[in-house]
Amino acid sequence: MSEKRFRIVFDGALLPGVDLTTAKLNLAALYKSEVSAVERLFNGQPVTLKGELSQTDAQTYLQALKNTGIDARIEAEPSIELNLAETHPHPQTAPPPPPESPYATPHSSLGEHMPEYAALKPFGIEGRIGRLRFLAWSMVLSLVTIAVVAIFALIGLALVSADSTAGLIIGGILAFFLCLAVLIASIMISVQRLHDIGWSGWLWLLYLVPFIGSVFPLLLLALPGNSTANRYGAPPPPNSTAVKVLSSLWVVVIALLIVGTLAGGLSTIQDEYESTLEDSFQSSSETIEEIDVETLSPANSANDAAEEARPPVDSARE
Repeated sequence: MSEKRFRIVFDGALLPGVDLTTAKLNLAALYKSEVSAVERLFNGQPVTLKGELSQTDAQTYLQALKNTGIDARIEAEPSIELNLAETHPHPQTAPPPPPESPYATPHSSLGEHMPEYAALKPFGIEGRIGRLRFLAWSMVLSLVTIAVVAIFALIGLALVSADSTAGLIIGGILAFFLCLAVLIASIMISVQRLHDIGWSGWLWLLYLVPFIGSVFPLLLLALPGNSTANRYGAPPPPNSTAVKVLSSLWVVVIALLIVGTLAGGLSTIQDEYESTLEDSFQSSSETIEEIDVETLSPANSANDAAEEARPPVDSARE
């Protein structure tokens, strides 16, 4: 008599205290699939996740599935009665593959192909980007903004020279739309970076909180993204050479800012030092002149008094 076989059946039930989203994420990670691919398992209909298992293997698979939070169960496979009179010879086939190890991760075909990497969506809030791509896209946005500002400045100067009032109005409108476009683009980039970490895009509003808004960008640069699929999709593709070069430009920009700040500070200190020396020199010169005047004045007065007190000389006697 052949050994009795079992199967793992799941009908969408969850273990007590397990959130539906958490169960979907855990099950997708177990099957190395997308969350969207496992969602059809939670439609309330019984689904066989694994079949033709021994009792020991079935218990192993069941425990692995329960660790994800789903309430699966073991059912016995229906027995098949053979009638030797109705059997027919079959051509010889290749031997069956060796049985799968009960300690291996369970696998199941979910009917949907899981892409290894998600497509990039620069002009949207869906998708994910890593830290280097976040820096690279920010650099592109900065360069484009600088170029557009330069063009708008030239147009504004031309309009102001022709008609000052109309030029100021048009320049203000152009500046408003430019700021709005830059704000929307920066929000898109930040939201996709938050998705890569597994956070909600609404956390972008922390930029508006005092003090936290200045520290929050550093968290986006420091925290790594999820290496596997999360609820926002598959991981982004590997960084290209252009992404690495553009992200490295921030090092050059920061170095130039530091050098410029130090040079400006040293220049200011030098100007103040020279101004202090000049003031000290002028003050010393004025003090010396006052001392000379006060010293020489009594001596001249004494000489004049001595000449007046000297007796007159008799020229006839001489």
